[in-house]
Amino acid sequence: MELETLKDLYIDELKDLYSAENQILKGLAQMIKKASHPALKRAFTTHERQTRQHVKRLERICKQLGVSPKGKKCEGMEGLIKEAKSLIQEKPDADVLDAGMIAAAQHVEHYEMAGYGCVRTYARALGYDDQADLLQQTLDEEGDTDKLLTSIAESRINIDAES
Repeated sequence: MELETLKDLYIDELKDLYSAENQILKGLAQMIKKASHPALKRAFTTHERQTRQHVKRLERICKQLGVSPKGKKCEGMEGLIKEAKSLIQEKPDADVLDAGMIAAAQHVEHYEMAGYGCVRTYARALGYDDQADLLQQTLDEEGDTDKLLTSIAESRINIDAES
């Protein structure tokens, strides 16, 4: 796809996010299995459900635009997930693994927040206000997940990993 207009870029970025979200679903399944702390396991499980909704929102937006959400691979997310898998393969202490998975998940959340912030702004500029609202909803959920992970890390997991 040639990127000649803001709409072209918008569609390209939506496809990138769609790929990212689907990669995240696969990564989250493994992180849920590996998490030892109940609060972290719950947070990952909740975010997995949210991520399924994020995928559906992207599909809905692409349908409105008359395009398929498929056809692009998000290489940035692929790299972030590869890093998380490397951590898991090192088989650290369970508390250290939980702390490391939080860090990996927050890298993912920040990457997503950047992407959703951009496409939300593009949607507004293009006059797609309903789409911008859906994208803002996802952006808010990503931010909430990031804050929850910080809270879990600071109040429990990092303390356990230190000792």
